[in-house]
Amino acid sequence: MSGADIDSPDLDSSEVDSPGHDSGYDGGAGPVVPAPWLPRGLADAVGAAGERLARLGVRAGERVVLDTPTRARWAVLPYLLAADRLGAASLLADTAWTARERAAVLTDAAPHHVVGTGGEAATADGGPRTPGLFLLPTTSGSTGTPTVLARDRQSWRIGFDTLGALPGPVLVPGPPSSTLYLFGALHALHHGLSLVTRGRLDPTDLPDGGSVHLVPAQLTALLDERDRRPGGPAPRVLVCGGAHVAPGVRERCARLLPGTLLLEYYGSAEHSLIATRRDDGPLRPVEGVHLSVRDDVLWVDSPQSVQGRFTRGGLVPDGPGPTTVGDRAELSDDGGLTVLGRAATTISSGGTLVAAEEVEQVLRGIPGVGDVVVAGTPHASLGMVVTAVVEARDGVPDRRALRAAARAGLSPAKRPRRWLVTRALPRLGSGKPARAAVDAALRDGTLDAVPLGDPE
Repeated sequence: MSGADIDSPDLDSSEVDSPGHDSGYDGGAGPVVPAPWLPRGLADAVGAAGERLARLGVRAGERVVLDTPTRARWAVLPYLLAADRLGAASLLADTAWTARERAAVLTDAAPHHVVGTGGEAATADGGPRTPGLFLLPTTSGSTGTPTVLARDRQSWRIGFDTLGALPGPVLVPGPPSSTLYLFGALHALHHGLSLVTRGRLDPTDLPDGGSVHLVPAQLTALLDERDRRPGGPAPRVLVCGGAHVAPGVRERCARLLPGTLLLEYYGSAEHSLIATRRDDGPLRPVEGVHLSVRDDVLWVDSPQSVQGRFTRGGLVPDGPGPTTVGDRAELSDDGGLTVLGRAATTISSGGTLVAAEEVEQVLRGIPGVGDVVVAGTPHASLGMVVTAVVEARDGVPDRRALRAAARAGLSPAKRPRRWLVTRALPRLGSGKPARAAVDAALRDGTLDAVPLGDPE
């Protein structure tokens, strides 16, 4: 478990107890992944990590921040599982946090221990213990400072079974500090599948006949590579979350990987899995999740929801019933879900409210577009003008194709009037665009981007 990112030893499902086997799993207070289900190499590493945490005085109900160097981020996995066995809750620090963001997270989490996988450790007076938790996930920070959440084991066990078993081996090519990738890794272990972890996506790592967890930008990069070099290993399932997959990207996936199922899901750090899509139809709520829309905002009632959030060391529990992260959405009469974007990313332009994600969905599938972030920039008469920051792929995107797509897919008030192109969007550790960083750089004029044609 040293060096760069780690692989769990290859192990057939038959060699690891699965939820359908009698392995002593009680579904209640036991570890999130019981020891009999772990591959031998990972189980040994969990045992060693547990001995070290015990020597450091980690006890049940305490909160532990786990630090890992960028070059070996998945070395944290044995520590997470070991802390869980001791009854402690782990917060996986993101190496991409700024000093300000890290300070804010530590203030809210008030950990009892800060432990580095490289040997560093510190103990602090974290205040009252919080038993029953196993993970303190943080929101992605794509629209602001990360929030520290509180999750128990059962909420993710439900999600593991709701998503169901996938073909193995399972590739998870992203940092464990992102719940999207961490969920994918623990889901694989839960179902007794061989797990391969990487810090980033490399197409040469694709498991032939297995599964991959990724975000839309990684999916686009994978399809670009497939376009350039047809053939080679092809996974049976691509599990894509983090943002909407544009219809054009879905079409490319079906064409370039005809034997691969694209399983798209919508979720959040707060609610975990909310809805999935396995075909060209709408998203559908997963079992046990009840959705409602009030004043265009989506509310979620789910057994997978977090227990609450931490503020200055205190747990602020969520009350019973539905909660919201502020996503705007529509529900059809037959239960289909259309997500229009976070209320915080809505742009008021000339009296029209424009959901940034709605515009991004239209533009992402255009040839030459690697990714796109839509934001509002000040305008003398409109208040804000819809601005598209396009990440170029293989040269400069065709301005006419972008504008034609906007005309075909958006009403006039929602179409970008200002177009910028950049070689690389700022990104979070999860691989998702850092929307807050783009907004700030647009405001102060420091964004590394150039105009794509004249403003409209």
